[in-house]
Amino acid sequence: MTVATLAEVLQPALKNGHAVGGLVCLGWEDMRAYVAAAEAENAPVILQAGPSCREHTPLPVLGKMMRHLAENASVPVVLHLDHGYTFEECQEALDSGFTSLMFDGSRKPLADNITETARIAELAHDAGISCEGEIGFVGYDGGEASAGTDPQEAAQFARETGVDAMAISVGNVHLQQESNDGLDEDRIRAIEALSDTPLVIHGGSGVPMAQRTHLATTSKICKFNIGTELRMAFGQALRTAVSADPDRFDRVQILKETHDPVEQAARAVIRAFRAPPQRNV
Repeated sequence: MTVATLAEVLQPALKNGHAVGGLVCLGWEDMRAYVAAAEAENAPVILQAGPSCREHTPLPVLGKMMRHLAENASVPVVLHLDHGYTFEECQEALDSGFTSLMFDGSRKPLADNITETARIAELAHDAGISCEGEIGFVGYDGGEASAGTDPQEAAQFARETGVDAMAISVGNVHLQQESNDGLDEDRIRAIEALSDTPLVIHGGSGVPMAQRTHLATTSKICKFNIGTELRMAFGQALRTAVSADPDRFDRVQILKETHDPVEQAARAVIRAFRAPPQRNV
């Protein structure tokens, strides 16, 4: 059984100088491919259920699917709620078997964000699982603008919430389809100088691959969330499968053809984080 908490995979990453991929799931096909990729690379993986995934599939169903994969995997697999916005949603994820809760209070005033995140961290820790919070605001490509993380506020947030991981805004943006100019390393260094909490980059698809590797091995960034580039790989594979035979209608047969391309894309993502080989747990 290799179900793991976020802290169980991020603390070794912090100590040994690597990162772990938080791979955004939309359904069975991609989460299965992500675990296969992690096993092929002999590295841990974090399966993430974000808001769009939860709109399509209820949390209890997602929890059962992810737990089935984790319990049969040869590497550590974390079941992570991504961008939980309410206490009730986080409680439902906990009840559904998730091993990590990300509470997103980043749109709230600092004091409210700290108070509400600390409550979720207490909920998680009392249950023996992990909690991630966000300080600063990571915006969206073509949408809401980012608000960069203040290093002093980050230190206060980490200290007063007790989170196991802290998502920061340092030039990263959600939903980017192409690499940007990279992250603000000066701001990252200022943040990590004031806290030992593992750091998280949301919107990781916009970060150039070389910088992902550099920061994974030289900074306290221990988790990169990757979604858009993997969804693009799935979409391209699906279009190819559908177009190959216009008369084919069996969706199971069509969806099977997305597995290998998504697995290969996920392997490239995971490999860049330089995790050492895992022992069976």
